[in-house]
Amino acid sequence: MKQYLALCQRIIEEGTWTQNKRTGKKCLTVIDADLTYDVASNKFPIVTTRRSFWKAAIAEFLGYLRGYDNAADFRVLGAKTWDANANENKAWLDNPARKGEDDLGRVYGVQGRRWQKPDGSTLDQLRKLVDDLSSGLDDRAEILTFYNPGEFELGCLRPCMHTHTFSLLGDTLFLTSYQRSCDVPLGLNFNQIQVFAFLALMAQITGNKPGKAFHKIVNAHIYEDQLELMRDVQLSREPFIPPKLHINPDIKSLEDIESWVTLDDFKVEGYQHHEPIAYPFSV
Repeated sequence: MKQYLALCQRIIEEGTWTQNKRTGKKCLTVIDADLTYDVASNKFPIVTTRRSFWKAAIAEFLGYLRGYDNAADFRVLGAKTWDANANENKAWLDNPARKGEDDLGRVYGVQGRRWQKPDGSTLDQLRKLVDDLSSGLDDRAEILTFYNPGEFELGCLRPCMHTHTFSLLGDTLFLTSYQRSCDVPLGLNFNQIQVFAFLALMAQITGNKPGKAFHKIVNAHIYEDQLELMRDVQLSREPFIPPKLHINPDIKSLEDIESWVTLDDFKVEGYQHHEPIAYPFSV
């Protein structure tokens, strides 16, 4: 939480105004931010200076791990985060690749589970990682990437948190996650939870101990219509101590994640928070 608030303060104090073409809004922006989450000690990096809807963040990432390409599937899991990008993004609505209502195209988990190869077959990146890490193998390329420039026009949104690299030292698993762009008031709250939960979940299903997760952000920004709420409301509040995340120990394989796992298999213990803040969302 302290890392999050420090980044928010840094953007306000050191940020430069830039114009965002996609949204038509100005952003106060800094380049290069690094956050570290100690998954081994289970200090869950959830925002406490406003209410965080952590279940939606985990549901969204479960959808990525399952390779979902439709907003309706995300909604069934408990995440409505893709509704606007699927159905309100004008560029995507005009894109001939769009298949209809709720279609997302080849985004995020589609690339992670069904990367298109030149011969027409597909590559399951996540399956390779789970197999290697379960057998104690780290070939220094245990990488899951959603970033496929050759297919950007086939999806509604380029991935923001785009690449996850796992490293195995003995029986301790580490994660380094890379993010090209981050809406700090809204997106980072989700992204922190997802990085933490991803390492915890992967360690559990591969039989390893979780270590630390390193979260690297290139472009961190606050939109012009979010600035007053961040500066005058959220940063004026005192944070609470971090809660703990508990994952159902019966989740033991990738097949479990693909089939029966729901939000009921995740619990957050001791989450104290301030009132919600209704930050504007930019499509």
